[in-house]
Amino acid sequence: MAPPVPADATVETAAPAVAAAAPNGMARKDVPSAAPAPISVVSKQTVQPAGASPAVGDLRLSVSDMPMLSCHYIQKGLFFPPPGVAEASLASSLAAALSRALGVFPVLAGRLVTLDDDSIVIRCGDDAAVEFRHAVAPSLSLGDFLVPGADVPTALTNALFPMDRTVSYGGHARPLASFQLTVLGDGAVFVGFVANHAVVDGTSFWHFFNTWAGMCRGAPVREPDFRRNFFGDCAAVLRFPGGAGPAVTFDADAPLRERILHFSAAAIRELKATANRSKRTGQDDSSESVVNGKVTHDARAHGQGVCREISSFQSLCAHIWRAVTRARRQLAADTTTTFRMAVNCRHRLRPAISPLYFGNAIQSVATTATVAELASSDLGWAAAKLNATVAAHDDGAIRRAAAEWEAAPRCFPLGNPDGAALTMGSSPRFPMYDGNDFGWGRALAVRSGRANKFDGKMSAFPGQAGDGSVDVEVCLAPDTMACLLRDEGVLAVRVVLPCTVTKGRSI
Repeated sequence: MAPPVPADATVETAAPAVAAAAPNGMARKDVPSAAPAPISVVSKQTVQPAGASPAVGDLRLSVSDMPMLSCHYIQKGLFFPPPGVAEASLASSLAAALSRALGVFPVLAGRLVTLDDDSIVIRCGDDAAVEFRHAVAPSLSLGDFLVPGADVPTALTNALFPMDRTVSYGGHARPLASFQLTVLGDGAVFVGFVANHAVVDGTSFWHFFNTWAGMCRGAPVREPDFRRNFFGDCAAVLRFPGGAGPAVTFDADAPLRERILHFSAAAIRELKATANRSKRTGQDDSSESVVNGKVTHDARAHGQGVCREISSFQSLCAHIWRAVTRARRQLAADTTTTFRMAVNCRHRLRPAISPLYFGNAIQSVATTATVAELASSDLGWAAAKLNATVAAHDDGAIRRAAAEWEAAPRCFPLGNPDGAALTMGSSPRFPMYDGNDFGWGRALAVRSGRANKFDGKMSAFPGQAGDGSVDVEVCLAPDTMACLLRDEGVLAVRVVLPCTVTKGRSI
């Protein structure tokens, strides 16, 4: 049996700096103190589920959960304007609401346990709890984080999240979730939520976030569904020789630049119209796609019909796929590029499973094309390929992929090993702004930590205005990002984020 082990790399970036110590334990006066950390944690507390939590028992990780054991914990959070509440009261009210929310979602307060047969379960014992941190950044304001037309200041943003670089297998010894309230010098706040990726996917992540915020307003609770039977009983397990847990499957220290690209609702409507107009005028739809490693033909082979409308998001993804491929100047014309995205299986299975299912119910699908094909074809061609891949991922494809995984269990190979891949995570449909009002008004911006980021990793967020615009968090190698930002084809569509900062507030 694999014993519980801590994550293979954990760095607490928000800890306050201390002076160098002399051998006798006294602070050395001849060595200057390190500069104070701009974000420092002033208190930590454990928060337990309140009330009589649902009796969920041991929850065995599913075929969608287990591949995520090698991924970092999910790190997402929201900036809010000054709440107008005393800081001490703010922290205590958030912790109290968190306790009530955990009473509805007790699995987040549990731990991972490896059983004698090497299966892994989520166990909620009497000591179930999460960590809640209260941090301050008196020298920082919103303007230091939300900088229009500039890279994301990752050195600052990363310190907004606890459990940095914690791998999900580490949930054997560490909490499955952690939370941090950071109060900036201008009174604005950031609420960060970190969750084990083998326990939640994006849909479940935001379901909990919404519930926590709703507890502060007295909003109705949407009860989660903890059942694990939608694929039937799975006997497959992942084994880790020597008891050492997995590491992430990409180089977490590779240099990256990160940008938030804003696409207005009008720009996205135009992309969709262009993609579908090209499709109607007779572009070749008979392309091949890769779904879970299998070559599949276009939508006609799956009974979907070639007139299936290309969505706004597929059109936007095709635009980015083409633009990033152009920016990767080192790629040869015959290089195969891959665009990978996560597909929510909840509504695709037959019978469908509850949209409130709490756990991972996602699979990754990939679409491929050569550099030359993307360069010589228009937006509609690339968008039609993405559309066909997604359309083909129906109940049968989902169950085949699950069966293939059971036959050869493995951790999900997240990353970009050949330098020609892109991976789109998150979704503009997630309720990041809608539903996450803690009583202080609408959030100002979504940001993430450095978890699961590599060259070609992107995440899509809904625009803050709620008008159909989309923000895309783009992580690229520095030279690729420089080329992308010089691409007039990207700049002609992208609309610069309408964010101005006045007295530290983004409006």
